[in-house]
Amino acid sequence: MDLTKIQDPSFLKEMSVSEMTQLAAEIRTFLIDSISRTGGHLASNLGVVELTIALHYVFDSPKDKIFFDVGHQCYTHKILTGRAGQFSTLRQFEGISGFEKRAESIHDVWEAGHSSTSLSAAMGMAVARDLKQEKYDIVPVIGDGALGSGMALEALNQIGSEQRRMIIVFNDNNMSISRNVGALTKGFARLRSARSYTNLKINMKNALTQSEVGRAVYSGLKNVKDAVREGVIDEGIFGEFNCDYLGPVDGHNLRDLIRVLSVARKHDRPVVVHVITQKGKGYTPCERDAEGKWHGVGAFNVATGRPLHEIPEGFNSWSGIMSDTLLQLAKKDERIVALTPAMMNGSALENFFAAYPERSFDCGIAEEHAMTFSASLANSGMRPYIAVYSSFLQRAYDQINHDICRMDLPVVIGIDRAGLVGADGDTHHGVFDVGILRPLPNLIIAQPKDSKEAGELLYTAFHQDHPFAIRYPRGEAPYDDLHDFSPVRIGSWTVLHDPGNPVLSILAYGPDAVSIANKMKINELPVRVINCRFFKPIDTQMIDMLCSEGKEMVIYETDMKTGGLSSAVLEYCCDMHLNPELTRIGIGDCYVSQGSVSRLRKQQGIDLNSLYDLINSRLGRKE
Repeated sequence: MDLTKIQDPSFLKEMSVSEMTQLAAEIRTFLIDSISRTGGHLASNLGVVELTIALHYVFDSPKDKIFFDVGHQCYTHKILTGRAGQFSTLRQFEGISGFEKRAESIHDVWEAGHSSTSLSAAMGMAVARDLKQEKYDIVPVIGDGALGSGMALEALNQIGSEQRRMIIVFNDNNMSISRNVGALTKGFARLRSARSYTNLKINMKNALTQSEVGRAVYSGLKNVKDAVREGVIDEGIFGEFNCDYLGPVDGHNLRDLIRVLSVARKHDRPVVVHVITQKGKGYTPCERDAEGKWHGVGAFNVATGRPLHEIPEGFNSWSGIMSDTLLQLAKKDERIVALTPAMMNGSALENFFAAYPERSFDCGIAEEHAMTFSASLANSGMRPYIAVYSSFLQRAYDQINHDICRMDLPVVIGIDRAGLVGADGDTHHGVFDVGILRPLPNLIIAQPKDSKEAGELLYTAFHQDHPFAIRYPRGEAPYDDLHDFSPVRIGSWTVLHDPGNPVLSILAYGPDAVSIANKMKINELPVRVINCRFFKPIDTQMIDMLCSEGKEMVIYETDMKTGGLSSAVLEYCCDMHLNPELTRIGIGDCYVSQGSVSRLRKQQGIDLNSLYDLINSRLGRKE
């Protein structure tokens, strides 16, 4: 069928199972073709096609609240709710999001880019529904490792206590971004291999209700489930949380899915439907992926599975630069250990994990635990390095504050994906970490301008005794595989270009500082460029010198202005009663949408062309 003509999921009610099976095949083909052009979350969405069709067949969206955790599993949901025609704009500027967005559709009842929020959201919806005496079903779909997070378990604890009606669909594909880890995963594996209690219960009902005597026996059972459950299946963790359990059920068998969801809908208390799916179903490269490389992808060739953009010769990803340096340092220091909250592949730690399995720890989607675990390792004489995306680091703020910084422990935090990240949008931009972390005592915060400085900063971090955060962006940089590193004086900035008697100075950081310096050199502009590689502590001697000149300073930052580099400079100048002529360029008080990084920078006025226009205006020049 023409998927672009779908307006809402009501058409499914008139379809047979065989017709819906054909629809699932068509949706998979559409997803593979579409995502190969735009990029996006492919493997997770291929795994939930039949499940999403069954959900919309059994339930009545938007009256019934169907939502996905992690939110990147929602592509089939978007197709069935009338957005297939917009998939050419997926994750692009002013296009449809890769996550559920309430502004896009009345069928998107919750939105989240981070993991494990769905059960808390479901609890809120259930309480509101009951207080308002309304009638509808609440159906969170939780998977991709999200159920192993502390937040999900906290919510499950209250759900089991409150006993509000809801249907929790546990999409069990044994994967988060890469292979799931931990004791919970082993427990889910036992449930996976158990006999299906749901099927037995339904078959018992069918058998008993075939005769008058059987119907009498069936009606005499107050609760068929309680009568047979103990001898049929171990409900595992869900039973301990006082939730009914149905499953396991084949997540790619529409007939079974519809049957078990229909049973779940009749429950008057929390029920977990355990669905077994294959992440990447229907596309061989995805199905064979055990490392998470097909979780989120850029544009790729469908026939070969190869990405259309590959890292050029002589370059490495920033994640790779940091992890390669970490590997070199760990060879000489047996105290160095590496940790990740389920981001081994994303943060390029595969080589470290392979080389030092006994010194490598994947904590699952549990940023809070990972931070406190790191603190305890440091307190016990180890040298932990924890790599975490900037947007996920936010979830562990209390642990960084209370457990790491307050005890002044030498944990090294690699803040991956710092700055604007592009297509994932406002839930994933790493633009808040400087403002969040800078108030914390004892913490050092830095960002390298290039791969050499990255190595030196990481070397420095392991040779001092305080918490040390090194932020680095998404993307690639020229890379030399260095083995010898020199320490950096903490809090020091460097001058990248000084023409002598400059008209003004630009204060910048990261790779942009290099680009700006090169532009000033090539055009022989009388502008000094300073590499502000430390956000905390800042180079007060450099600031004193600049203020003494009485010339304008332009602070160029590609993160939030509030709490960022310019805030640090202004705070110091205020305390010292200095009054510099200062212009700030940075992101204002807003959330930034999705789109290419270049497009978003232009939208926010933080692109290099905007900076050059400002400089030329100050110099009285015209391009």
